Amino acid sequence: MLIWFLPVFLIFLVIGLPVFFGLLAAPGILLWLNGQERDITLLYRNVYNGMDSFPLMAIPFFMLAGELMNKGGITERLVEFSQALMGHLRGGLAHVNVLSSMLFAGLSGSAVADTSALGSMLIPAMEKQGYTRKFAAAITAASSVIGPIIPPSGIMIIYAYVMGESVAALFLAGIVPGALVGIGLMLVIKVMADKYDFPVAGRKTTWGERGQASLKAFFPLMTPVIIMGGILAGVFTPTEAAAIAVAYALFIGLFVLRTLKFSEIPEVLSRAAATSAVVLLLVGAAMAFKTVVSLSHAPEIMADYILSLSENPLMLLFLINLLLFAVGMFLDAGPAIIILGPILGPIFVDLGVDPIHFAIIMSVNLTVGLATPPMGLVLFVASSVSGERVEAISKAILPFLAVEILVIFLITYIPGISMTIPRLTGFAN
Repeated sequence: MLIWFLPVFLIFLVIGLPVFFGLLAAPGILLWLNGQERDITLLYRNVYNGMDSFPLMAIPFFMLAGELMNKGGITERLVEFSQALMGHLRGGLAHVNVLSSMLFAGLSGSAVADTSALGSMLIPAMEKQGYTRKFAAAITAASSVIGPIIPPSGIMIIYAYVMGESVAALFLAGIVPGALVGIGLMLVIKVMADKYDFPVAGRKTTWGERGQASLKAFFPLMTPVIIMGGILAGVFTPTEAAAIAVAYALFIGLFVLRTLKFSEIPEVLSRAAATSAVVLLLVGAAMAFKTVVSLSHAPEIMADYILSLSENPLMLLFLINLLLFAVGMFLDAGPAIIILGPILGPIFVDLGVDPIHFAIIMSVNLTVGLATPPMGLVLFVASSVSGERVEAISKAILPFLAVEILVIFLITYIPGISMTIPRLTGFAN
C-alpha cells in the first residue's frame, strides 16, 4: 500500500497544494492508513534532520551573496559590460540578456534571482526598443536556467549532498553545458533577429569603452574566480567558499564600489532569509519524503521496471530524459533531485554511466524544467516582473526550450562535454 505515496503526492500537486505540504501529507496519510504511526514520527523528524547539514549551508550563503550584489548595483555593471560587448549586434539587447545571465550565474547560482534581477532591468529596456513584452519575458526566463548550471549552483549542492558526490566535480562539470545553453540561445536569437529585423541596441563601442566597462565589472567578475579557485586549490570547502563570497560581496559593495549602504543590509538579509527558508524547507520535506521512498521499496521496484524496458543504456538514458523533463514541468528541481536521485542514480551507475555525468544530465534536465510550461517556476517570476500572462510567455519560450532540450541530449550522449574539465583537474576518473 505504501507504494501509492507517489500518485497521492501528484494528486495533491494537481489540486494546488504547495509542494512542501504535499511532500509531507502524502506519505504521512499512507503511513497512518498502513498502521505505521512510529514511522510518521520518523518522517517529520527527518524534516529537521534533512536541513541540519553543513554542506547545505552553502545555499543560503550563495543566495545572500547574490542579493548583496544585486542590491549593490553590481547587476547593472554586468549588464553594461555585456552591452559593451554585444549591444551593437542585431537583436543586441536579447544577446545582452543571455550574456548577462551567464555572468550573473557565477554570482548567485539561482534561476529565480536571475529572472528577478535581470528581468526588472532588461524587460522594460527591451520593450522600449521595440521588442514585444512576451518575447522579452521569454528570453529572460529561458536564459535564467543557466544560473543553476554554471557554478556556483544550489541544485548541484543538493545533488552532491544527497548522493555523496564531490561538489567541486559537479561545479566543474557544469561549466561547458552552461556555456552551451547560452551559445544555443544566442544562435536562436541570431536567426530570429535576421528574420524579424530585431533592433540594434546601440553603436559598436570602441576598445577603450569596452576597457572601461571591463574595469567597472572587474570586481563582480572576480567572484566566481575566487570561489572556484579556492575550492580547486583546496583552500576552502564549497560551504566556506559561499561564506567568503558573502564577505567579498559585502566588502566590494560597501568599501570598494560604495554602491551598498549599511542601512540597506537588513532588507538584504531579510530577502535572502526568506528565499533560503523556502529552499531549505523543501529540502527538509524532500528528505523526509525520501524516508518513505526507502520504506516502500520504490527504488527496487522502479529499477526492475526500468531495466525491463531495455538493456541498452543509450535507450534507457533517452527514456529517463523524457521522464525527468515531464517531472520538471510540475516539480521544483531540488525536491525532484532528492526524490529521484537515489532511485535513478544507482541504476545508471551500474549500467556504466559515470556518476558525475549522470548528475549533470539530471541537474540540467530538471533545471530546464524551471522554464517549462505549465508549472515552471521562472515563468511565473517572469510574468510577475513583466506583467505579461504566463500563457503568452509559455508560447514565446518554445523555440528557446527546443535548443535547451537539444543541449540536454548532447550532454547525455557526448560525456566529454561535461566530463572533460573534471577529468583534466583530477576531480573525475
